[in-house]
Amino acid sequence: MALDEDTEQESASQKKKPPTDDEKRKSKIVPGSLMKALMRPGGGDSRPSDGDQVVYHCTIRTLDGVVVESSRFENGGKSTPIRIVLGKSKMILGLLEGIPTMLKGEVAMFKMKPQLHYGEDDCPVSASDNFPKDDELHFEIEMIDFFKAKVVSDDLGVLKKVINEGQGWESPREPYEVKAWISAKTGNGKLILSHTEGEPHFFTFGKSEVPKGLEMGIGTMTRGEKAIIFVTSQYLTPSPLIPVIEGFEEVHFEVELVHFIQVRDMLGDGRLIKRRIRDGKGEFPMDCPLHDSLLRVHYKGMLLNEEKRVFYDTRVDNNGQPLEFSSGEGLVPEGFEMSVRLMLPGEIALVTCPPDYAYDKFPRPANVPEAAHIEWEIELLGFEMPKDWTGLNFKSIMDEAEKIRHTGNRLFKEGKFELAKAKYDKVLREFNHVNPQDDDEGKEFANTRNLLHLNVAACQLKLGECRKSIETCNKVLDANRAHVKALYRRGMAYMEAGDFEEARADFKMMMKSDKSSEAEATAALLKLQQKEQEVERKARKQFKGLFDKKPGEIAEVGDREEDHNTGEKQNNIDKGDSDAENSDESHEDAVDAHQMGWFSHFWPTGRRLFSGLGLQRCTIL
Repeated sequence: MALDEDTEQESASQKKKPPTDDEKRKSKIVPGSLMKALMRPGGGDSRPSDGDQVVYHCTIRTLDGVVVESSRFENGGKSTPIRIVLGKSKMILGLLEGIPTMLKGEVAMFKMKPQLHYGEDDCPVSASDNFPKDDELHFEIEMIDFFKAKVVSDDLGVLKKVINEGQGWESPREPYEVKAWISAKTGNGKLILSHTEGEPHFFTFGKSEVPKGLEMGIGTMTRGEKAIIFVTSQYLTPSPLIPVIEGFEEVHFEVELVHFIQVRDMLGDGRLIKRRIRDGKGEFPMDCPLHDSLLRVHYKGMLLNEEKRVFYDTRVDNNGQPLEFSSGEGLVPEGFEMSVRLMLPGEIALVTCPPDYAYDKFPRPANVPEAAHIEWEIELLGFEMPKDWTGLNFKSIMDEAEKIRHTGNRLFKEGKFELAKAKYDKVLREFNHVNPQDDDEGKEFANTRNLLHLNVAACQLKLGECRKSIETCNKVLDANRAHVKALYRRGMAYMEAGDFEEARADFKMMMKSDKSSEAEATAALLKLQQKEQEVERKARKQFKGLFDKKPGEIAEVGDREEDHNTGEKQNNIDKGDSDAENSDESHEDAVDAHQMGWFSHFWPTGRRLFSGLGLQRCTIL
């Protein structure tokens, strides 16, 4: 039992956190080095703790009463109280220990030895050159206030005190449009701005229309929140709100965030902008439409010109009926769908859209000119979530899968490969939870899943993702190495990736596995040969003259024109390559391969390249 207790104590000591820098400093305090005398009692029973912003006046005197330094006006100061954040601000050791002992409104005198103020070794706070660091001093402290503070900037140049909590979780950010009541005072309480009547102050976040520190603080607020934002001079940038900021060491902004309009730069380049002009119901983005939802919207389409001519309005041109469409099926312009997907039910948004995300890549209404910039006013009435497959029998699941696959096929034919791939991927994800009950269901399920994988591979190939396409085909070939369609698709992906030998092997395997695919495989091999010849022609052009220089000279690629004899020789090389297509490798080729050595290992296609250049005997030194 005693052994168990020892083990627990040892474990507890291991879990104990190492002392902080402040705790190490406090351990240097010896009896008699710091004395406190109460001059005026404070109120309440709470005292400052780590994370609190502490506001106090400080006057430093010698033991015979001479003022060395003060924040008070009557003692030569600027009448601006000192503000620090306990646990974060740099402080002299005596105040680090003494301030947490004070109550609000209390006035106390701290008598400190030099090692407790600026005479401390490695003191984190600097003092002026003529400061009496080696003297014992009196620090008179008046505790004005303390409260929990939100640290906005790491250097403590911007802090926030919450007066009234706001609603929701969303805070304004660039390029949101903000409305707020704002007033401002200097650090010593002088009013310099009062915007609390008429209309709230309006500004666009991120456009330097208010001082930088104020904007940073507002960026931490929620709708309806009221707070005081403390901003020091380095964050008081000039702005239309306060054009002149010289002479202010710090400003206290009292802010009530009335409202902000969510503005989203959908593409990040300022071309497709969504502005929320009426809030919807629910929490963003959790209550926005999912992929494959059925959406109901009213919208008004306008040309983005001086007249803003309306070219379509569902309330007028659709007998007052809303537009219904399923997301992810390419049934509306891309910019329209991207914006609606980020709306809440009941929300109204104004969307400005460039031509390439409006009607340049979508059937254009007759009254919309080519290359037109569009503005849509959209109201999301509501949406229905995609159908849940839970509880469906196998036949119903396969019917749903077939519908989605056909939609994907339509999108593929329309060149919307990302959308098509998303449809196939959705079914494959759902298939992870499907369990066939007999052999017939298992066979149907496997065939459909293979078909979906191959459709995904086709999309990846169209999107230039050759390696991913190969990996997807392997999912089919791992189960059936002779799957003709998978071999063909992987062969095409290998060919696009430049892996010609692997592609040739797949096309030949096609013919071996299924004689009926011979015509398709032969056509693929012909295309492969043309691709190889094209690559070799480009390589010959790139490396032309590279090996024609004498030893010691640097050959420049393509530095001179090929003469007639070289062209004749190249034609012979082309014929030789063509004839060798169906012949076995000679002993000479084997010697050449040995001479290539390690170079071929690291650059497998290098041998074919040099062979195409007629340099089979070239040894890499």
